[in-house]
Amino acid sequence: MKKILVVLAIVIFGATQVNAQEPSFLKGSKVLNLGIGMPYLLVGYHMVIPPISASMDIGIVDGILKKAAVGVGPYVGFSSRKYEYLTYGYKYTDIVIGARGSFHYPFLDKLDTYAGVLIGWNVTTYKEIGTPVGLDPDKGHLAHSEFIGARYYFSNNLAVFAELGYGISWLTGGIALKF
Repeated sequence: MKKILVVLAIVIFGATQVNAQEPSFLKGSKVLNLGIGMPYLLVGYHMVIPPISASMDIGIVDGILKKAAVGVGPYVGFSSRKYEYLTYGYKYTDIVIGARGSFHYPFLDKLDTYAGVLIGWNVTTYKEIGTPVGLDPDKGHLAHSEFIGARYYFSNNLAVFAELGYGISWLTGGIALKF
């Protein structure tokens, strides 16, 4: 009877353990993120086009810490907002173009967790609306950020993702396609 209980306990314990599968991001992996970000929530601003972004993550090294991998790739983001008050206002459009580097480490099956850095350029265009107020806006500046994110894979090639860290928005979510 004790042997049966021991075997049963081992089977139950083994079935409830989280077994790490093969990492979902390896050297040679190519993943395209298509996302929409959290809009600006500043008083008086209205979104013309919400923050949208696309990034590619290409695996260049794997086998770090047994399951980890490193990826690099391009990033582009776009957003447009306007501010209007009585007889004047202005419209800003931001385009962020850059490169990202990421460190991937899988903690759970079907979940690709990662952290990284972005460096690039934020191109800002500005247009006054109504009575000119003579603002001299920033026409562009260095874009840099740290970010963390996760992708949950529904199949080998399709995932949803979420990222926290500034690119075109502080919080971005969307779909990811693995090639």
